[in-house]
Amino acid sequence: MELKYLKTIQTIAAVGSFQKAAALLNYAPSTVTFHVQQAEAQLGFKLFTKIGRQMVFTSTGKAAMPLINRLLADAASLNHFADHRDGLVGRLVVAVPETLLTYEMQGVLKQFKKQAPNVELVIRVLNCYDIYAQMLDGKVDIAVHYDVRLYPPTIHTKKLKDFPLVLVAAPELAREDFITPDQDKSVCALMNDPHARYLELFDEYLAEKHIRLRPNMELWSIEAIRNSAISGLGVAFLPTFCVQDALIAGQLVTIPTTMTTHQLTAVYAYRYLSKAGELFVKLLKQATFN
Repeated sequence: MELKYLKTIQTIAAVGSFQKAAALLNYAPSTVTFHVQQAEAQLGFKLFTKIGRQMVFTSTGKAAMPLINRLLADAASLNHFADHRDGLVGRLVVAVPETLLTYEMQGVLKQFKKQAPNVELVIRVLNCYDIYAQMLDGKVDIAVHYDVRLYPPTIHTKKLKDFPLVLVAAPELAREDFITPDQDKSVCALMNDPHARYLELFDEYLAEKHIRLRPNMELWSIEAIRNSAISGLGVAFLPTFCVQDALIAGQLVTIPTTMTTHQLTAVYAYRYLSKAGELFVKLLKQATFN
């Protein structure tokens, strides 16, 4: 039996008349009548009877409706299964630091949503140590972060790319000396998370050099740090990709240092990958991390 016949009958039951069903389904009234007649012929019993000018369900028709509804629901489920047989459904939880999310992964997210529109993608923005902990605790499916600690063998870890780090400031601060030891400087560091791995490296360098800055200015985002550095409010130590365009435009300048560690390695980690996870990792590796 044609499912469209049963869908017409279901619609009549929902709206209460042949005419309303025809309008809702964008059918001519004669088409609705034809669907009903074909269904009755194939079922072998009457679904409707005429009382006055109205067509109403027979007792058999009323009894058949739960079966019709169930059949249409099963057909919809089967179609849904066919549409998503590639496995790109469900929920994918990815943890990532703000710098990578904001400047490196927008293209990845766009492509993922384009290729897996039925996957619920959850992005958790955390610092690298919290991302590592959530991966250990099984709270995320994929962890993308700067390498801070070794994972146990049960967690797969792959390198993405080495990212250089840079100390930057507005042009008016270009002559600031961050090489000579034992200084009390009149500038502050712009930061948003003291536990960010790149800021830990910068703090270690300042401690080794015995360079003391004004109290830090703590801001709420990487973009706020970047814009505040452009405004001359202090110096910022960040992955170079966060400020590359501002350096090219002359809005920021590089402040020399003698740091021995001047880059961070980005990695991704997982226990196992669903089909959605496999797609996300594939897009990661195809993106600007290459």
